[in-house]
Amino acid sequence: MSEVVNAAVAALGAKFSGGFSGTAKFVIKDEGALMVDGAGVRAGDEEADVTLTADRETFEGILAGDVNPTSAFMQGKLAIDGDMGLAMQLGAALS
Repeated sequence: MSEVVNAAVAALGAKFSGGFSGTAKFVIKDEGALMVDGAGVRAGDEEADVTLTADRETFEGILAGDVNPTSAFMQGKLAIDGDMGLAMQLGAALS
C-alpha cells in the first residue's frame, strides 16, 4: 500500500473520528484509494455513494488546508462522481 494512502488514512481518521453518514471513496491517482464511512477511515477500493478523485498534490493540499475542495472541483483538479450532497459534507469537513 502507498505511503500517501497510509498518511491520508491517518489524517482523515482524525477529521472523521465519529464516522461519516454515507460512504465516500477518495481515489488518489497512481497511489490508491481510501474509504470513509460510519466505521471510520480505511484503505480500500469499494463501492461508494460518492467518489472523489484527485492527484497526489491536490489531495495533500486539501488535507493540509492549503487547497479549498470547492475551488479544486471548479478548476477541474478534483472530480466528483455520485452524491453531490455527500461531497459537499466532505468538503465542509475538510475545509
